[in-house]
Amino acid sequence: MFKKILIANRGEIACRVIKTAKRMGIATVAVYSDADARAPFVKMADEAVHIGAAPAAESYLLADKIIDACKQTGAEAVHPGYGFLSERASFVEALEKENIVFIGPPAGAIAAMGDKIESKKLAAEAGVNTVPGSGGAIADTAEALEWANRIGYPVMMKASAGGGGKGMRLAWNDQDVKDGFQATQREGKNSFGDERVFIEKFIEDPRHIEIQILGDKHGNILYLNERECSIQRRHQKVVEEAPSPFVTPAMRKAMGEQSVALARAVEYHSAGTVELIVSGADETGESFYFLEMNTRLQVEHPVTEAITGIDLVEQMIRVAAGEELTFAQDDIGIDGWAIENRVYAEDPYRGFLPSIGRLVHYQPPVEGWTDEGAVNGRRGVDGVRVDDGVFEGGEVSMFYDPMIAKLVTWGETRDEAADLQIQALDAFRIEGLGHNIDFLSAIMQHPRFRSGNLTTGFIAEEYPEGFQGAPASPELNRVLAAVGGVIATADADRARRIDQKLDNDFYAPGDWTIRIGDTDYDVRLDENAITVDGEPVMLEMSYTPGETMVDVEHGGTDEQPGEALTLQLSSTRTGYDVTARGATHSLRILQTRIAHLADHMIEKVPPDLSKMLICPMPGLLVKLHVAEGDEVQPGQPLATVEAMKMENILRAEKEGTIATINAGEGDSLAVDEVILELE
Repeated sequence: MFKKILIANRGEIACRVIKTAKRMGIATVAVYSDADARAPFVKMADEAVHIGAAPAAESYLLADKIIDACKQTGAEAVHPGYGFLSERASFVEALEKENIVFIGPPAGAIAAMGDKIESKKLAAEAGVNTVPGSGGAIADTAEALEWANRIGYPVMMKASAGGGGKGMRLAWNDQDVKDGFQATQREGKNSFGDERVFIEKFIEDPRHIEIQILGDKHGNILYLNERECSIQRRHQKVVEEAPSPFVTPAMRKAMGEQSVALARAVEYHSAGTVELIVSGADETGESFYFLEMNTRLQVEHPVTEAITGIDLVEQMIRVAAGEELTFAQDDIGIDGWAIENRVYAEDPYRGFLPSIGRLVHYQPPVEGWTDEGAVNGRRGVDGVRVDDGVFEGGEVSMFYDPMIAKLVTWGETRDEAADLQIQALDAFRIEGLGHNIDFLSAIMQHPRFRSGNLTTGFIAEEYPEGFQGAPASPELNRVLAAVGGVIATADADRARRIDQKLDNDFYAPGDWTIRIGDTDYDVRLDENAITVDGEPVMLEMSYTPGETMVDVEHGGTDEQPGEALTLQLSSTRTGYDVTARGATHSLRILQTRIAHLADHMIEKVPPDLSKMLICPMPGLLVKLHVAEGDEVQPGQPLATVEAMKMENILRAEKEGTIATINAGEGDSLAVDEVILELE
C-alpha cells in the first residue's frame, strides 16, 4: 500500500480523498493555487505545495507542476478527483514516465472514452445501445444543418471533449443550430481545449440514469447499481439519487451487464461511470442508450456509497496499489435510499445566474467530514452527510465551479431520504451570496418528484416562468404567523425592559396583526395559549431576541410529537423575513391597535429598468451583437457574457433602438452593470 499520495484537485473532492486516505493510514499532499491558500483541504492535508495563480490553466491544469510536487514531497501516487486532469490520458502517461501511480483507469481507457465520438463507436462494437447521430465531428454550421435535418429535430450539439453540462446545445430547428453551433465550439475549446462538435438525436422526455462500475487490475469488473440523475438544469445535474425509482431489477441487470462489457472492451480498472439516456415513456425499460463514460469518480458517488456501504475512494486506492477486489457481483446489494443535492452559488430567483463572493455566514446542518453516525461516515450523522470544501469568511471564486457543498441524506425509504433533505436544507445557513437552497427544498417537496415521475425536462416543465419560491400551505402560514407573534412579543418585552427598566412581572403586548403575502392573521398570545384567527396553534419553541435560527415543533399532542421545523430569521423594518420550506416569507408584524394605519402609507414604486441591459452576474463580455442606432426586437440577442466557463446570451426584453453602449468586448463586468441602453 502507498505511504503517501497527492491529490491533484481542490475543494470538497480534495477533502473527500484526504479523509479516506487518513483513515487508511496514508499521508496526503495537497496542491493549491493563490485563490485556495486558506482553503480547508490545504489544512486537512499533511503537506501542501503551492502550484500557481488562481486560474486553473495556470495551476491545477499544469501537469508538470503536479509532477514536480510529487517529486518534492515523495508522493508515490496521485488521485485526480474529478474535473481538471482527471480524464487526461497525457497526464497519466506523464506520471507513468516518472514511476508515479495514477489512482484511476489506464491511459488507453481514458483516451478511448474521453472522446465522445470514438467512445460511441466502441460502445456499439461492445454491444451497447447507442443513440443515432453524426458519428463524427461536424466541420461548420452548414454541415451541422445538414446533419440535423438528416437525423430529424430535436438534436443535441455536443463538444467532443465536453462534460459537466458545458459544450452542449439543444436545437429544435435550423435557427437554433445557426445560433448555437459556434457557441458550442467556443465552449468546447475554452473549457476542454477541443472545439470538435458532433450531433445526435435528442431523446424526448428522457431520464438520465448512470451505472457505477468498479474494476481491478486482475480482470474483475462489477457494477454497483444505478443512480438517477434526471433532474438537471442546462444539462448540469442538480439532484441525484440511488437507486432509481424507475429502474426494475431486470433493467438494472441489462444496464449493468452492458456497462461491464464496455469497460471490459477498453481493459478498464478503477471506478468509472457509464451514463445512459433512457426513454421514460417506454415502460418496459428496454429503450436505454449509451451517452458517455466518465473515467473517473463522479460528483454524485456518495449516494452509491450510502446504499452499498462501499467506500469508492478507498477501492480506487486499493486497486491502484494492485489489490484485488474482495467482493463479487452477488455481494452488491441495495440498502435503503440516498439522495444528493448540489448546493450551488447561484441565484434561482434571478434565472440561476452564478453568484460569487464571500460566505459571510456558512453553517451546514451537520459538520462536514465526520465519521459519526455510520461506518466511515458514508451516511453522515443520523442519515445526513455534508461534503464541502468552503469555510465561513471564505470566498466562492469566479475561477472555479460554483458548487458550495453536497448535501446527502439516507433513509430506509425514498420518502424518508427526501424528508431528511427538506429538514436539512431548512437548517443550512448561507449568507453573503446567492444560493439554490430554496430551490432544492422546493424540488424535494414537489408532488411530481415525490411520485418518481422524473425526466431531464423536470425543471423547465415545472418552473417555466422561473422560480419564485416554494408555495406555502395554509397550515404553514398559520404556523409562521404564530411564530411571528411569539418573536414579536419576546422582542417587545426585551425592548421595554431595557428602555423602561420594568420589573419582571411585566408582560409585553400579545395582540398582533401579521401580514404574510396578501393575508392578515390575527395572532393573540397569553400565558396559556396562542391563537391565530381565533383557532389555537400548538407550538413548542425557544427563542431569545437576536437569534437567527429557531427550531419549532408544531401540531403535536401529549401522545404524538409534532412536525419539526427550522426557521431562519432576518429582521426587517416592519418585522421579519422567515426562511423555511423552500421560500422566504416576509412577515409584517404590527400591534393590532395600530395595524389599520399601515394602509395609509405611500407605496414606493420601483424604477423602470426595461430600457437597460443590465449584467445579471459578474463575467466577461464575450460578444456584442448590436451597435448604437440598431433597431431591436424582443428576444433578439444583444450581448453574450461568459461566467463560470458558460456563455450566457442576454436578449432584448422589448422593441427599441440602441441609444448608448457602455461596455466593449473583452471587458470584465460587475453584477448589475449597465451594458447598454435603449430609447
